[in-house]
Amino acid sequence: MTEGDARKGLFSSPEEVAERLSEVGYLTDEAIATTVFLADALGKPLLVEGPAGVGKTELAKAVAAATGARLVRLQCYEGLDEARALYEWNYKKQLLRIQAAPADHSWEETHDDIFTEEFLLERPLLAAIRRTEPTVLLIDETDKADVEVEGLLLEVLSDYQVTIPELGTLTAARRPFVVLTSNAARELSEALKRRCLYLHLNYPAPEREREIVLARVPGIEADLAAQLVRTVGTLRALEIKKAPSIAETIDWAQTLLALGLDDLDEAAVARTLGVVLKHVSDQERAAKELGLPG
Repeated sequence: MTEGDARKGLFSSPEEVAERLSEVGYLTDEAIATTVFLADALGKPLLVEGPAGVGKTELAKAVAAATGARLVRLQCYEGLDEARALYEWNYKKQLLRIQAAPADHSWEETHDDIFTEEFLLERPLLAAIRRTEPTVLLIDETDKADVEVEGLLLEVLSDYQVTIPELGTLTAARRPFVVLTSNAARELSEALKRRCLYLHLNYPAPEREREIVLARVPGIEADLAAQLVRTVGTLRALEIKKAPSIAETIDWAQTLLALGLDDLDEAAVARTLGVVLKHVSDQERAAKELGLPG
């Protein structure tokens, strides 16, 4: 496989990125479309940073859906280790093979027999590296993983290869489109950032969020969508624990449709506030600030 094959692109232009993502319900702006295109064209991982709920994970899903690529997801968390991220051996199956080995087999023969593909358990990073079909590798909430995991990511994403001592070095036949997301809970290393293109996502402007609601919630009236987005914007401006995400804005729109409501008045907000605010203290603050009925 040639270097050109390894970097075979998913998109031909930023305009195509915007068009194809729009077709699967993800509305972009020029900065998003251009950065996604460049990450694909240059074969660079894309680091997407921003507050929770602004569409970072959805961007990776949308790229996969728009291109027919398989989405491979590594969910990061504190304590994530190489065995869960990269690969591990099926120790139970190996033990059974050792127990079943003929008595006259040497340890070297048994060793060579149990460290083969048959006993290898792929985890997300290795699975994405080994796929020959279009693949989107989502490394989600990278900032939640330990610093040691960043070292593993540097190794894998620098050369798109994995070395397994028993099997040798496995190099990507076709580089995956890699998206790393971060809520900026901690600062990622400069070494990791240098290897990535960077995109910061924030909550969309009201007009863009209204367009998102209209695209994702068929049947909702434009005026109601505008009311909804204005109210969500007011909630986000409050000092609350968890601001409503774009997904929760969409959920709220679907809730209003399900209830047959065509106006987001104070009574409607009070009835449905739990769709977007998931902490009692946040609901109490919102009720006080918005003057909602008890």
